[in-house]
Amino acid sequence: MTKRLVIKVTAGADAPERCSQAFTVAAVAAASGVAVSLWLTGESSWFALPGRAAEFELPHAAPLPDLIDGILAGGRITLCTQCAARRDITEADVIDGVRIAGAQVFVQEAMADGVQALVY
Repeated sequence: MTKRLVIKVTAGADAPERCSQAFTVAAVAAASGVAVSLWLTGESSWFALPGRAAEFELPHAAPLPDLIDGILAGGRITLCTQCAARRDITEADVIDGVRIAGAQVFVQEAMADGVQALVY
């Protein structure tokens, strides 16, 4: 059975260390062969838009665009439907590889056999 990890990140630039930890864990897991599903919710929703990750800075942390590339290379990134709607973000707005999906899909992923779920 393939190891699977679902991570929900609720923090963005408002809580940079928590945000960076979520992306870092997701990227490391993906690079390690773990099937990763990273969910962007709350303030992290903005990182689904082109160029937004490049604006994020945290000393001694890997650049967010590099982490996103690593996650997309070995996993999936999903933007919360309601979070996208509250920010007027549509499928046409997000970076390639990011999907928009809701709570039902999150629950399906998180409750599947062999899945570890984390929330940051």
